[in-house]
Amino acid sequence: MAENADVVETVKQGYAFDGPALELGALLVDGEPKPEAAVRIPLGMMNRHGLVAGATGTGKTKTLQLMAEQLSAAGVAVFAADIKGDLSGISQPGQSNDKLLARTKTIGQEWTATGFPTEFYALGGQGTGIPVRATITSFGPVLLSKVLSLNDVQESSLGLIFHYADKAGLTLLDLKDLRAVIQHLTSEEGKGDLKELGGLSAATAGVILRALIGFADQGAEAFFGEPEFDTADLMQQRDGKGVISLLELPNLQDRPALFSTFLMWLLADLFHDLPEVGDADKPKLVFFFDEAHLLFNDASKAFLDSIAQTVRLIRSKGVGVFFVTQTPKDVPDDVLAQLGSRVQHQLRAHTPNDAKALKATVSTFPSSSYDLAEVLTQLGIGEAIVTVMNEKGAPTPVAWTRLRAPLSLMAPASADQLTAAVQASANNAKYNQTLDRESAYEILAAKVQAGAEQAQAEEQAKAQQQEQHEPRQRAARPEKSMVEQVIGSSAFKQFARSAGREIVRGLFGAARKRR
Repeated sequence: MAENADVVETVKQGYAFDGPALELGALLVDGEPKPEAAVRIPLGMMNRHGLVAGATGTGKTKTLQLMAEQLSAAGVAVFAADIKGDLSGISQPGQSNDKLLARTKTIGQEWTATGFPTEFYALGGQGTGIPVRATITSFGPVLLSKVLSLNDVQESSLGLIFHYADKAGLTLLDLKDLRAVIQHLTSEEGKGDLKELGGLSAATAGVILRALIGFADQGAEAFFGEPEFDTADLMQQRDGKGVISLLELPNLQDRPALFSTFLMWLLADLFHDLPEVGDADKPKLVFFFDEAHLLFNDASKAFLDSIAQTVRLIRSKGVGVFFVTQTPKDVPDDVLAQLGSRVQHQLRAHTPNDAKALKATVSTFPSSSYDLAEVLTQLGIGEAIVTVMNEKGAPTPVAWTRLRAPLSLMAPASADQLTAAVQASANNAKYNQTLDRESAYEILAAKVQAGAEQAQAEEQAKAQQQEQHEPRQRAARPEKSMVEQVIGSSAFKQFARSAGREIVRGLFGAARKRR
């Protein structure tokens, strides 16, 4: 009993913070909750990032919901990907029952059904939500290379294509714009444009074009274009509460790389636009990165380096990032080292790979009195092993925790509720109607057309002049090809000389907006 008392006192003192905190739950000792030993996360440390991990069905989504509710109540905006639609109930008050109230009573939680302000988004407008799109120019070559599964050489060539488009003032809004630029650079009239930079091989261009065609066949055209989503819309408050933004991701199994990479674009865009705030009392936004393993699978070194840099630097701009996945092994060491808080749900050890992942997970925790290799396989649903960063930046004691219950609905909201929320949103009017302004495709097509017409006019004038000086009939010369006409035209030569201001790019080669 004395040993148990020591554990309770250690956790009680280790999680006694001076400032506001998120209440996670209560310490469990021999299966009994100890409400006096509350397990918490300092609100001011939420921008030091974290990890929510555990096997499928162990309660990760409910933990995310619990944290999002309390952040919203504290006036902090939240973003989360709602892959299965399970989080949509956060907009509606929860439903009580005897089992729920008995659980909350044992951990000292005062439970009151509460809904929270929520905006529903849908990637490319596919699903029930406000459409979220990005332009190809803004997305950048590194992120697009990840989506297209390009190798290092192909990624480098794609970066060269973006460089040319930026310099030439060719805005890449959608996939057809990018295809048009690639086709131009591999044509006779465009080959010279990259000569000083090493050129673009026809073989590499062919690989990229085929990848773009396959990408478009998956329905990716809908994800790129205008109006482009303004990430400032993720940081809203309503009646003093932070707005929770949920992004629906339908048909994830068909395009997992797009999902994870699009979320990384949102983070990169936030990083570019937000000012430095240093160590604020609370974050502006907490970003929950669900199915995080998809982001790192088959990623290039440049891509992984950019992720690590983003996570390291974005906290000073008031943004916290929580990765949600099955095991810490899913996250690269350079990123994992920056995650100050850990909420680890149950792991299973049915296979050799499971056992290896379990061992790796144990090694990421501070030393404790627990046999974590055993405890992590015994955790019940709604229980977790927790350690967070305290207000001084040191890790708190490892605590076997029974987590609190969310106050909102722990089930999807109804289709009618979702539709009504989307239609009532001011952002729906802002993003619902697609735009198709002049961009690279139209500019190149117009230049080719103008060049062809002028070349034809010049050829006709030349022929008339020759007829006046050479009345004798001569053998007809072969007509110039369209490409030759365009190359020779003064209109095309003028276009080749013209260049717009190069777009400034930052992390991942993503364009930096000028608002």
